Amino acid sequence: MADLSIQSTQGENLWDKLDRPKFIVGPMVDQSELPFRLLCRKYGAHLCYTPMLHAAIFVKDPKYRKENLVPCDQDRPLIVQFCANDPETFLQAARLATPFCDAIDLNLGCPQTIAKRGHYGAFLEDEWTLLHAMVRKVSSELSIPVTCKIRIFPDVKKSIRYAQMLVSAGCQLLTVHGRTKEQKGVLTGLADWEQIKEIKNSISIPVFANGNIQSLEDVFNCLRTTGVEGVMSAEGVLHNPAVFQGVHPHIWIVAEEYLTFVKQYPCALSIIRGHLFKFYHITLTLEENFDLRRLLAKANTMKHFFDFAELMKMRCIIRDDLEPWPITTYPIPTYLCQPHFRSLAVKISIESTNPTPSKRRLQGQELDPVLSSRATKRLNVAKNKLEGIVKIAGRRLPLCSSCPNPKGGRCDFDLCRACCRNRAFERVLDCLGHKFLFKSKQNKNAIELNPQCQVAKDSLLSILTNVQE
Repeated sequence: MADLSIQSTQGENLWDKLDRPKFIVGPMVDQSELPFRLLCRKYGAHLCYTPMLHAAIFVKDPKYRKENLVPCDQDRPLIVQFCANDPETFLQAARLATPFCDAIDLNLGCPQTIAKRGHYGAFLEDEWTLLHAMVRKVSSELSIPVTCKIRIFPDVKKSIRYAQMLVSAGCQLLTVHGRTKEQKGVLTGLADWEQIKEIKNSISIPVFANGNIQSLEDVFNCLRTTGVEGVMSAEGVLHNPAVFQGVHPHIWIVAEEYLTFVKQYPCALSIIRGHLFKFYHITLTLEENFDLRRLLAKANTMKHFFDFAELMKMRCIIRDDLEPWPITTYPIPTYLCQPHFRSLAVKISIESTNPTPSKRRLQGQELDPVLSSRATKRLNVAKNKLEGIVKIAGRRLPLCSSCPNPKGGRCDFDLCRACCRNRAFERVLDCLGHKFLFKSKQNKNAIELNPQCQVAKDSLLSILTNVQE
């Protein structure tokens, strides 16, 4: 294991190089692009991450590199985040990104299905040999520092060993998301700040905390509770880019500022639309604004976006005083940027499926105990997965043992048709239920190719013929 005192010195040097940031904008796919980072910096963010970039594509595709890394003096300090599962590919991508950033981050926290299919993100958290090799190779051969972003394990002792392993490999700054990879969607719940605190106390490099950040008050509470150097916000800053200033700015002002940055540094229209929907996420749910909601959904030019912002401004200006509200003022008017709260965060167990609140309330914030139809559907899907079933056309069907699809009713291996075919082909097996006869066909071919077997086959056929006669 590497000398922790050396790692501590390197981490402190990186911390100083980044100007000791406390307010950090996290990496978000298709949402932490350059215009949004500049908007967040204007409202007090000290450090920003790029969206998670795919290392293999970054190495092979010049267009992908050009779209995702644009030189900008105002966008520093900056950390470029990659997902990767190969040391050499990770190193090549990091070298290409070095001129544009101050550090390279390895994403070990993405819990989405695409990460599972691509074999990266949080689904590498048990492959410590591979992770050690990746971090070691890049930290030893790259001219700028390497950082990591991780999720916790249910067992705090394993989380601590995980963090210490990354430090020994050469990680110089660690971001800890206080949720496990299973905590997503309706199962999100609260991030565990106590476990982040334990990790911080067990390693010698700077640590950023991520999770439960919806206001400036949350930021300072997290700093006090965990003892970390900085706090990262992702979902909270998406809906209120001024969360680190402790105010609720007017949504049309934020939208206009964002669109101005987009004019200077163009990005995909789908990204712009997504940000505007998040800025106006409360206002667009009002029935009188449904027509503008449809207008935003169909917008396909910058002029359409500016027109939308102007129309929303005309409908929202109901006060002469345009100063932003303090963040602690409740209730928050709909025309101000504000955090997004899920209707109800729930914990699911097979024994009891009664939804119980697990999402922390802000001061003065009451959560609606009634689930929407969409949330109810997602809850039922999650419950069915835990029970190992899937509902199709009103029928409760058992799941395939290898994937989320329903298994075949007569399959010999309890698999869906696609998984059964793959297993039967790879292992040369028969499945009578799906009528895959790879073993029988192989035996038949062997008999036909073997002259002695062919003689025996002919003799058997003659005997059977005589018996029938």
